[in-house]
Amino acid sequence: MHPQLLAHALAAELSLAPRQVEATLALFDDGNTLPFIARYRKEATGGLDEVQLRDVWERATYLRELDERRIAILASIEQQGKLTQELKDRINGAGTKQVLEDLYLPYKPKRRTRATIARERGLEPLADLAWNSEADDAALVSAAAGYVNAAGEVPTADDALAGARDIIAERVAEDPDLRMMVRDVTRAKGVVKSRAITGKEKEVSKFQDYYDFSQRIGELPAHRVLAIRRGEEEGFLFSGIEAPADELKAMLEQRVVSPRKATQQLTLAVRDAYTRLLAMPIEVDLRLEMKTKADEDAIAIFGMNLEQLLLASPAGARSVLGLDPGFRTGVKVTVISRTGAVLDTDTWMLHQPDRFMASLVSMLARHQCELIAIGNGTASRETELAVREALQNAPPKLARPQVVTVNEAGASVYSASDLAREELPELDVSIRGAVSIARRLQDPLAELVKIDPKSIGVGQYQHDVNQPRLKKRLDETVVSCVNRVGVELNTASAALLSYVSGVGPALAQNIVTYRDSRGGFASRKDLLEVPRLGAKAFEQAAGFLRVREGKNPLDHSAVHPERYALVERMATDLGVPLASLVGNAALAETIDLQRYVSADVGLPTLRDIVAELARPGRDPREGFEAPAFRSDVTQPKDLSEGMVLEGVVTNIVAFGAFVDVGVHQDGLVHVSQLSDRYVTDAASVVKVGQRVKVTVMGVDLERNRIALSMKSQPGAVRVPGAPRNAENRTTRPAKKVAPPTPPAPNVHKSGDIAPNGMRFR
Repeated sequence: MHPQLLAHALAAELSLAPRQVEATLALFDDGNTLPFIARYRKEATGGLDEVQLRDVWERATYLRELDERRIAILASIEQQGKLTQELKDRINGAGTKQVLEDLYLPYKPKRRTRATIARERGLEPLADLAWNSEADDAALVSAAAGYVNAAGEVPTADDALAGARDIIAERVAEDPDLRMMVRDVTRAKGVVKSRAITGKEKEVSKFQDYYDFSQRIGELPAHRVLAIRRGEEEGFLFSGIEAPADELKAMLEQRVVSPRKATQQLTLAVRDAYTRLLAMPIEVDLRLEMKTKADEDAIAIFGMNLEQLLLASPAGARSVLGLDPGFRTGVKVTVISRTGAVLDTDTWMLHQPDRFMASLVSMLARHQCELIAIGNGTASRETELAVREALQNAPPKLARPQVVTVNEAGASVYSASDLAREELPELDVSIRGAVSIARRLQDPLAELVKIDPKSIGVGQYQHDVNQPRLKKRLDETVVSCVNRVGVELNTASAALLSYVSGVGPALAQNIVTYRDSRGGFASRKDLLEVPRLGAKAFEQAAGFLRVREGKNPLDHSAVHPERYALVERMATDLGVPLASLVGNAALAETIDLQRYVSADVGLPTLRDIVAELARPGRDPREGFEAPAFRSDVTQPKDLSEGMVLEGVVTNIVAFGAFVDVGVHQDGLVHVSQLSDRYVTDAASVVKVGQRVKVTVMGVDLERNRIALSMKSQPGAVRVPGAPRNAENRTTRPAKKVAPPTPPAPNVHKSGDIAPNGMRFR
């Protein structure tokens, strides 16, 4: 497709200006990355954000693939000598791959079918008599006698008619308009039904809600589609689509039989076409369509949750005592410096409280830790209580660091990884987990990029969706977050650097090797000396890399080196040194932007520059604030209906949000309980990592389910005279409230990561 035609088609579809689309495609085709275009080429794109830019590129990729397929199909049909102008026009006008394949179906090479065999036996002219309305049923029966040929395997007139019907049935099934009609009606009125496999009807399982289940295709949410498919894979369920078969047959007869004379023979052929050639392929098409849409929905949720987790508030450059809790093997302990270096390690046993307390006090006295990070897995609350008791009884002069519970999802995956062995070769695998927990408190983004996103535990059915598509989306999410925050060039790991725009794993390792050999980077310009890092990579990456206390004060900002001369001119015009302008918000506000507008620099870029001059290297993430769990609530059995707690959102799914309230098992706030107003999308109310107040609606210890509510009046009544502060609030339930059943069970299989970070077995 010609670039201008493509740009106009995309502009109309995405409600954008053709100029914006054309410029965006040109930038992508020239090898520019999405973060670079979004940040530093706003004039060219008209200020399109990352979401819009991604939409343009993905749709352009789809249309280009569609065009390539269109060319191949036209060539194939023309080679067969069957390409008419009408067919060519229809193929050129096809707007989706599905329509294109429907048009190609009659001409697509296929294995021998009943219609093929009938044609080989010379029965196509007989089918044409009926199809072209040249004969009624009586005339067709009479004509069939002339095709009887024992040598040609047509022993009787009935066999000849049967062969003619096979040919007609295939024509009906391969007619693109009829096929589309059947698909559209089935999609609109079809019902997905599932039942238990014979012998499983009374078996207790996580798929029980689907043992006798039905719902219209258009109303079936993504998580139910994926749950049913998993039930089929694990041998518990059988499912299918129940289409309005009688209605569809009547519609086909209206379109095919009514205009023609041989009504009896054509009716038989049409019904056979639907039953034998259309019903199952259309069901397969729609099942694939539902799966694809469910995948996209689940991937979108995963991407959104991952983005929020990666952009969680960092505690910053503070020394941290990291604790990876455990009962049998003990609590693994490490101390990391403000820069993340490992200073000390140990193992403490919870069943030795005196030694635990002495070891903690000694460690804090030696290293003056500013924070204590405790992983939220097994023995987390017991470890936290032991730490708090030790701090309470510690000598008065000892500093009391803030105690923070950290989501440890994926820490064990990192501990056993090749990357962990390279970074921490001298440490035991168990201690590496404590290091990961401590570091992710300092900077969640820098640490979480080292872990496969699927192991972080913020998704839904991550093992069931399209894996290449999931990986692509998650990689895009990580890249977006890393470049939005920026990376410190002299301290970042190779894993973090690999996600910087234009870098990648190989260049990241080259950067680290060069940095180690030269003792660090003095400026961004030094990047050009890194092996295999050329001008294009420098252009894409430089603006997202920071050099703290570099030679040029702009090296610690998001101002791109290509604009350094412009900023220096601004400083000269203001009559101050460059160093006096960088970081001076009052002075930056006095800059007359219109004075610096040119052919390649517009107001969007100038506004970004001034914002950076006011706050160079600013971190877009929110300030750090730890949640406060109740000290008297450590296990699900400690919960009671009506209890009000503070928690942290750990995962958002289609049917609600999971919240950690400090009892090892996350509770579910169903979408209907997220707000006093009507909510359809949980992400519009909460985000991963957000601190929330919840009320316990119900506790099911047998199934390990906790139902929570964020409504202002969820059914709890405050006991008169009870203290109002959150820590000591006492409530009693207005009535017995059963835990609400989510729209679909939380169907997990071995290897899945639960919202609390634990792996299902």
